[in-house]
Amino acid sequence: MHLPRLVATILLALATGAGAQTYPAKPVKIVVPWPPGGVSDVLARTLAQAMTEASGQQFIVENKPGAGGTLGMAQLAKSLADGYTLAASDVPSHAISASLYTKMPYDVLADFEPIAVIAGSPMVLVTQPSLNVRSVAEFIQLARQKPGMAYGSSGNGSITHLAIERIKQLTGIELQHVPFKGTVGAVSSVLGGDAALAFGTIPGVVPHAKAGKLVLLGSSFAKRFSQIPEVPPIAETLPGFDMGFYTALFAPAGTPRDILQRVYAITGKAFANPRLKEVYAASAAEPGTMSSAELKATMAAEVRSWGDVVHKVGLKID
Repeated sequence: MHLPRLVATILLALATGAGAQTYPAKPVKIVVPWPPGGVSDVLARTLAQAMTEASGQQFIVENKPGAGGTLGMAQLAKSLADGYTLAASDVPSHAISASLYTKMPYDVLADFEPIAVIAGSPMVLVTQPSLNVRSVAEFIQLARQKPGMAYGSSGNGSITHLAIERIKQLTGIELQHVPFKGTVGAVSSVLGGDAALAFGTIPGVVPHAKAGKLVLLGSSFAKRFSQIPEVPPIAETLPGFDMGFYTALFAPAGTPRDILQRVYAITGKAFANPRLKEVYAASAAEPGTMSSAELKATMAAEVRSWGDVVHKVGLKID
């Protein structure tokens, strides 16, 4: 931690009682380290509006995309730890970056305070109907008989890439990776018969499944998801498999605990906002339920588990 920021943090800690009582006394910036218009951006903006209504003070989103989310998080790491600059970022991408990038401008765990999971949505594992498999177990059996089938992902080092690499490690099956620019390309490769497997989003794959063009093998959360209750979790076949598109709210390290608790409370009120519920449902997302302490422990576990996958795959980005 830089000395000026350390001094500022100490002064903030001394005044934390009064600060927390009046927080937020001015507009709060939420950095989104992804481009405008994407699902993460839509969810963050919806939450920001609901937090504005819940607190009576403005919460404003600022996009700072680039370098797999690390540019925006670097901005947060350098910000004053007073609760007036936060970030809403993808949990897996944040955790993966700790081992994926050779040069990082911050420490993924030490430089941030995880506050709350603001949204979560599972990935859905899909395959071609022509393969005549209807479950994860059946696909694994087929892959053992036909090693080397292709799978699509949204890019090297993405969660959709590393999640299938984790399946490979857990089962010993051999699959050939074909990266695309986004989940749409990966799912399209399965639709076109070029790839046998891919992870997609609920809005991106369920309509195709209803039309008979895709088979939904399993969801990536540990339990069945409310919007696709008929799809079993992959964990029923591969115990412990639990991952997905989680977005969390972060503050700089050293932010006074009372202010962190105040932000957490505001997010809780925001989750009850009718408009937020409507947008989240349309995006196949649900608000999180973890406490700040649970999220902090989860982040540490995510960094360890994703780091293991990255190292085994041998990925590095300069």
